[in-house]
Amino acid sequence: MRELVYYVAVSLDGYIAAPDDTFDAFPQTGDHIDMILAEYTDTIPTLGLEATGLTPPLTRFDTVLMGWNTYDIGRPHPPRGHYGHLKQYVFSRSHIGADVEPGLTLTDRDPAEVARELKQQDGSGIWLAGGGILASSMVEEIDRLIFKVNPILLGSGKKIFAERDYSVGRWNLVASTPYESGVVINEYVPGT
Repeated sequence: MRELVYYVAVSLDGYIAAPDDTFDAFPQTGDHIDMILAEYTDTIPTLGLEATGLTPPLTRFDTVLMGWNTYDIGRPHPPRGHYGHLKQYVFSRSHIGADVEPGLTLTDRDPAEVARELKQQDGSGIWLAGGGILASSMVEEIDRLIFKVNPILLGSGKKIFAERDYSVGRWNLVASTPYESGVVINEYVPGT
C-alpha cells in the first residue's frame, strides 16, 4: 500500500508560511538543498526541474495533495502549474469550477476519503504538500511526517497543523539529519 507523507518546510516556531502565505524566509541555499535535489527531486516545482535540467524519477512521489492556497501559489506558472509532473489533487470547497490546468483534479470531497482511495491504487508515494488545514483534516491517514525544520522564527503565519482534536497523538522519531545550513530533517511515523 502507498504511503501518505506530509513533507513540508517549517520554522522553529511551527509555521509553514508567513501570514501573507509567503515562505521566502526559509533558506533557499545550503547543503540541505543538495539533499533535496538528490533525494526529493519529485518535490521540486516543474519550472525548477526545467531550469535545472533535472528529471524527476517519480519513485518517491507520483502524486501530490494540496489545499487551494498551496496550489494558488503555483497558479501563475502555466501550462502545468506548480507540480505538473505529478498527479495533482487540489482540495477546495469554495473554488469548485475555477479555471485550473488540464490534468489537475479539483475536488470538494473529503480529503481523508480521497487519501484512502489513492493509497489503495498502484504507484509510488503520495505527497501531502500542505497546508496546515488540509493536513489536520486528514492526519489519521498520514503514514509519515518529514519536516524540514528551518533555523528561523516567523512569529505568526500558517501553522503546520490547524487546531483540532487529534486521535493520533504520539509520533515516533525514526530519523533526524542535521545540515550545516542549520536545517534539520526530522522524520516521524505514528506511535503505537
